[in-house]
Amino acid sequence: MRTREALASAAKLTSYSAGLQVLFRLLSFLLNAYTLRLTLLYSTVVFLAREAFRKACLNVDKEQKWAQVINLLWLTVPLGVLWSLLLGWVWLHLVTTPDPAVIPHYEFGVVAFSLSAVVELLSEPLWILAQVHMLVRLKVIAESLAIVVKCVLTVLCVTIVPHWGLNIFSMAQLLYSGCLLTCYILYFMKYIGSQEAQRRSFPLSTVSDILPKYHCHQPIIDLRLAVLTWTFYKQSFLKQVLTEGERYVMTFLNVLNFGDQGVYDIVNNLGSLVARFLFLPIEESFYVFFVKVLERGKDIGHQKQEDVSMAAAVLEMLMKLVMLIGLTIAVFGYSYSHLALNVYGGSMLSSGPGPTLLRYYSVYVLLLAINGVTECFTFAAMSKQEVDRYNILMLALSLTFLGLSYCLTWWQGGVGFILANCLNMGLRIAHSLRYISHYFKHSKRQPLRGLLLPVPLLLAYLLSGTVTALSQASWSKQCLMSQLIHVLVGALCFTITIVTIFFTEPRLVQFVRTYFLSQNKKEL
Repeated sequence: MRTREALASAAKLTSYSAGLQVLFRLLSFLLNAYTLRLTLLYSTVVFLAREAFRKACLNVDKEQKWAQVINLLWLTVPLGVLWSLLLGWVWLHLVTTPDPAVIPHYEFGVVAFSLSAVVELLSEPLWILAQVHMLVRLKVIAESLAIVVKCVLTVLCVTIVPHWGLNIFSMAQLLYSGCLLTCYILYFMKYIGSQEAQRRSFPLSTVSDILPKYHCHQPIIDLRLAVLTWTFYKQSFLKQVLTEGERYVMTFLNVLNFGDQGVYDIVNNLGSLVARFLFLPIEESFYVFFVKVLERGKDIGHQKQEDVSMAAAVLEMLMKLVMLIGLTIAVFGYSYSHLALNVYGGSMLSSGPGPTLLRYYSVYVLLLAINGVTECFTFAAMSKQEVDRYNILMLALSLTFLGLSYCLTWWQGGVGFILANCLNMGLRIAHSLRYISHYFKHSKRQPLRGLLLPVPLLLAYLLSGTVTALSQASWSKQCLMSQLIHVLVGALCFTITIVTIFFTEPRLVQFVRTYFLSQNKKEL
């Protein structure tokens, strides 16, 4: 029962989060085009301050001594302050600052984005409480409201006082973090002590229990969780380098001129839309599911076999789902990258290196999809010792990735960044697949079968890729009729592919219908 409740919660959270990411990307993509550098500062501070705590504390049981867990989680705030001061100084003094005549108020922007990161970290203990106790709607409502308020303020200020420039985006970012924190506080003020909280056996009885406290004859923090957090913390540095490495190379080494950086950023934003609004919610939500179902570091022979079978079945279906989505993007992305950039930015984007970048990025999305799900499971199942060993591997990957990014970019321009990312993802996938294979070697369930596709489906993809590529090659005129024919050819091939999936992958179709599109939960 506990396993099925966790699976239902994970599926529901994925569905809600996917919609939330769509909203966020559609609004922020247009409004924050030139705040790339400040957004990188904000995301770096937030990631380094909280990622390790999330990985460790989402594994906490409801019966855990929550006073110690909350004390540990509050360490994210001073950690965030420390990183904000350090990275803020780096952004102001070591990174090339823009010309004040072109982009004024940059210094205030650095301070505002750093402060917004600290404000957001104040809600971290509440976020963990909500995730562990499956308060799914809270995250969705809070983040949706914060995004809408942020974007409304940005639009109003850009319309009324456009001369404020970067100050507009800085104030909007601060408002976003403040609104997010306010939503969490107001919710838990009402929720704690309510009948619903008592029914769910919520561990806090008063609002003051959210604050850090010292209890006599008890450790201030859970030492086991603290050690696990430190293990993940060492990993978070390396993961951030692997995730945002090309942006750091662009920011600090200036290997691309500002024009090429702009084109790369547009392609990166377009190419990562699906990864952001679909793959990321799946990864985050089902990480919570796996840590609740599996016992970290234990052999499957010493765990409940029902839970192990459920985890294996879910992992198999998730791998197949994201692989099909990624493969569809890779196949159709080759032939429709030029059209997508032409529709979005006209000939200015479609006539340069943009289409080539987007084609390479389409292949990278496939690797991104597989890596997200496989690492999601791997990090949920690994013991502390296995995470420590993996950190050494990630250190080697990080150094190799930065070196490759620098060298390949000098050689191939923006494509070099994507090639370096593809190699990085390929190596990480290989490690995760090896771990999963070893983990389930004594199980009847073999989730890696999710990466195997039936021959008719492979032929459908091959046919679609060939036909759409020929359609792209024959599209010699930039007239509306040729574009319309090209789109119709793609729509026909896409329909054939989807119909083939329905007939060749009935278990996957049932999984999606049952756990993402329906309220009725059935047996896998």
